[in-house]
This record gives sequence, structure tokens and C-alpha cells, in this order.
Amino acid sequence: MTSREDLLTVDWSRFQRPLPGWYADAKFGIFIHWGAYSVPAWAEPSGELGTVDEHTWFRHNAYAEWYWNTIRFDDSPARKHHQDTYGDAPYDDFLDAWRAEEFDPQDWCALFARAGARYVVPTTKHHDGIALWDAPGTAARNTVHRGPRRDLIGDLAAAVREAGMRFGVYYSGGLDWNVTPHLPVIDTSANVRALRPNDAAYAAYAYVHVRDLVDRYRPDVLWNDIEWPDGGKHDGRLGLAELFRHFYATVPDGVVNDRWGDTHWDFRTSEYQHHLDAEGAPAWENCRGIGLSFGYNQVEDSRHLMSGPRLVRHLVDVVSRGGNLLLNVGPTASGLIPDGQRRTLEGLAGWMAVHDGVVHGSHPLDAGIAEASDDPWVRWTRTGDRAWAVVDAPGRVVLPARADRLELSSAALADGTPVAAQADPAGVAVELPSRDAPVAVGFDVR
Repeated sequence: MTSREDLLTVDWSRFQRPLPGWYADAKFGIFIHWGAYSVPAWAEPSGELGTVDEHTWFRHNAYAEWYWNTIRFDDSPARKHHQDTYGDAPYDDFLDAWRAEEFDPQDWCALFARAGARYVVPTTKHHDGIALWDAPGTAARNTVHRGPRRDLIGDLAAAVREAGMRFGVYYSGGLDWNVTPHLPVIDTSANVRALRPNDAAYAAYAYVHVRDLVDRYRPDVLWNDIEWPDGGKHDGRLGLAELFRHFYATVPDGVVNDRWGDTHWDFRTSEYQHHLDAEGAPAWENCRGIGLSFGYNQVEDSRHLMSGPRLVRHLVDVVSRGGNLLLNVGPTASGLIPDGQRRTLEGLAGWMAVHDGVVHGSHPLDAGIAEASDDPWVRWTRTGDRAWAVVDAPGRVVLPARADRLELSSAALADGTPVAAQADPAGVAVELPSRDAPVAVGFDVR
């Protein structure tokens, strides 16, 4: 008989393997946070995660998807908003009010593909415990039996793949406020982990959910959040090691993120300005919203949303340093992508129509050839033997590069327009057109 100690002692290194090429080349994916929290769609736009002190963050949480936790602070503006707007209505009333009546997954995915996304990862169960598919063990507390009354994950999986993108799933294994006794308020980062469910029963519940997602939808990405229950970190039946084995057997070129505790990962993750230390890993992904929230927040406006050009800069900055960007879209409860978010994505789509070759399949350029700069703003990528300087400055710009390592006569914009380039004591001088968004000038590498 295997002892409990033996089960908990797992050699997680057995799961290490080369990163699948599709993920390394993808560079850009779309995250989708959509749930019952999209009905109240309310949060204070207090700032980006990682820039707001902890005491302020939880009481004034910028994440609309954390609404159920934020309204449980006696002194939070979210609680006052809830009481003024909904009285004492319980959170689950929002599940029944969520209809998704305007949801058009083909329209969503056409936009995502135009914007250059190569994979899409929707939330299947967030911290509120509501499943967006007919998850085993949830009875009627899912979108098939209540609210939208449809398998939203199945609809999205089909549309994503029809549009030529890879499909992944997000699952909150670390928090489930529906199974947490007495629903304590989470007010510190330490309590995010201290108050998470860790018992064997919840671990089995989460295991069955994720295995069902793997079997039904064959996701290319398993994106767990927060942690995995300690009671399930073993190599026995219903254990995390068994789950990883089953996933890789079912999807041999699938990938998993790093939010399973101290176990196994294929890529690390940062979030807004949080966990930036992860960005030094061999494979990493930055996730963030177009605004300050992942779930749709009706309080946000143009002051809080990234513009198209700003998104271009962020995407290129991440890619130039070897990362992927997982950009979140937060639809309305009815199923529409809000106008502000759509404008930003359309702006990126226009840029990617010309510059996709600067991003997809690229790698960081050797620092011995050229370096990044913030004044002027310049980032570098490399595809094959072509080095790309993405520049957010018009007119004459001196690029911080070694002129002897670049074929200056080959300089051209991404659309093929030749660019005059000459050696300069400070690098390589080019003359660039004035555009609303950064432009890329490419050089053959010597």
C-alpha cells in the first residue's frame, strides 16, 4: 500500500520537456473573463496589480471579477454600490440575470484573429465557482442549466478552432468561494493562499473538472489560477501528477502554466506589474486586461483603457524580451465586446495586418547587435536573418545598433517601402514616416 508521504513526494521533473514550437511562435493570445460578475460589472479603477498597496487593493479591487469578495468588506465602495443598486440580493442572482443573448462567438473570434491572436483562453470557472460548461458535480450551478443556458465553452472552442487559432482553458483551482465554509473575506495576499480550499474532497472535485475539460475540449493550454489544492498534489488516484499525465497523453503538444504550486510548469506568468520576476524564465507570458480589470467593468472609460498604439508598444515590448502576451477581453453580460475594448483590438488588427511578421515566430535580437531604448522608444525582434526595429518616433531617428552588424542597404518598412539608413556615431540613423502607431524597419543581419 502506498503511504500518504509517498503520494506527496512527487518527482515533478519527470514532466519537463521542450516547449512546443507553436506556443513559442504564437506570441499573442486572447484571455476572456466572462461570468456572473459581468452583470454588476462594477469595480473601482484603482490601478494596475503590482502598483497598488495591498491594504488598498483588496478593499478597492480594480478587478470586477472579484466583486463577490469586494462587496463583503463593510467599508468598501463596492459594498455600498451593491446595497444601493441591488439591496441584499445574493451573488447567485447574477447567474440567473446573465443571459448572453447577444453572444456571437464567430464575431468574437474573427476579431481576435484579425488582431493577430494565435490562441484563446476563456475562463471556465472563476473564483465564484460558476462553471461555463456542464461541469460534473456542479448540479445546476452552471451556464447550461441557469442563466445563458448553453455550453459557452463548447461554443467558444468550436469558433476559435474554426478561425484557425488554438484553444485553451482557464480554471480557478486555487479559489472557489462556493465551497469555502463561511466565505471569509480575502484581505491580503497571504490570505489568498491561507483561505483557499485544500482538502482532499475539493482536490478531487477540481481534478474531475479539469479532466472533464481535457476530455471534452482537448485544450492546447491548461491555465490554472492561484494554486492547486494541497490535498491533490500527489501521484495517486485523482492526483495532480495523474492529471498532468492524462493531459499530455491527450494533447501531446499542450502546455500548462505555473500556477499549480511548487510542482510543474511549461511557462511562467506575470500579471500586469505583479510577479515580474517570472519574465526572466526561458518561457513566460504576461497577462493583463485592455483596462485595469479582467471582467467587464462599466466604470472604466478611455482614461483606463489602452489605446491601439499603446497596446502595440506593450505587445512588442513583451515579445522583444522573449515573452508572450495574453491580453484579456471582458465581454458584457449580453455577450458584446465593449466598444472601447473593440476599438483597441481593431487598432491592433490594423497594425498587425502589416507587421505580423515582426511578431509571430520572432525571437529577441542579440544585444550585441542592437539594444532597446526608451528615448527614442525602440524595441528589437528577429525573424530568421531579418532584424526589426519597432520605433515610436517620426523623422530622423538614431537607432542604438551596430552599423557593422546590419546591412544598411536592406533597410525597409514592414510593407516593403525602402528606408534610407546610414551609419552614425551613435548607431544607425534612419528617416521614418509619421504614423499614429509605432513603425517597424527591418535590416538583414550580417
